[in-house]
Amino acid sequence: MDIDVRELTTYHISDDGKSVVLNLVDEAGRLTSLSFKIAELGNLVMTLPSLIEAALRRQFRDTSLRYAYPIGSWSIEEASDPTSLIVTLRTKDGFGVSFSMARGKAEELGYSMSKGGTSPSAIVAH
Repeated sequence: MDIDVRELTTYHISDDGKSVVLNLVDEAGRLTSLSFKIAELGNLVMTLPSLIEAALRRQFRDTSLRYAYPIGSWSIEEASDPTSLIVTLRTKDGFGVSFSMARGKAEELGYSMSKGGTSPSAIVAH
């Protein structure tokens, strides 16, 4: 069953926090919803950025394209593991993503950013 989404409308988090319902309107104007357990919603969130990039690259036949969000703020905090930090990047409208980062990688990132270039390390997908 394919659902052509016209608009995402609202969402609901279950009382126990174990699932999320996304409410939407399809192309025919019908209200419908998608229900996710948290683990599956996490899988979806991790998949969407690469799907968007792949679609843009195919649409415009340009492998250099990225779907990028302007950073509004960031925070760096201690993780429960003393060898890691939690780096959170946010847009002005509140979208945010947190990453766990080994302190050595954080130093490499800081150095690379201070030099205005990219790190020579290879990109590894997880």
